[in-house]
Amino acid sequence: VQLQASGGGLVQTGGSLRLSCVFSGSSFGYDAIGWFRQAPGKEREGVSCITGEHGSPYYAESVQGRFSISRDNAGNTVFLQMNNLKPEDTAVYFCGVLSGWDTCPVYEYNYRGQGTQVTVSS
Repeated sequence: VQLQASGGGLVQTGGSLRLSCVFSGSSFGYDAIGWFRQAPGKEREGVSCITGEHGSPYYAESVQGRFSISRDNAGNTVFLQMNNLKPEDTAVYFCGVLSGWDTCPVYEYNYRGQGTQVTVSS
């Protein structure tokens, strides 16, 4: 299993970004995939998740109403649309999966992609 995240960048407050997580492996569609973020000096936070079988989304309270997660099963890709970004959203974002786990939220992972930096300027 391999995951690769992309789409980060520098935006101003109120701007938008769309992150992508490409999943390589036979279990895509069976495992929930989570998006996490980690800012310097802060604990890792699970911000969103989508289940494999039903595509049910989950959002942390901190991003509820601003972020939207979706999946393209044909492309083995999970997207995280981030709108109305705030400076506190600045972090390294990465996707992760816990093999055999198809429930959201995902708290732990045994596979994760490299991070993509999101920076929101005030």
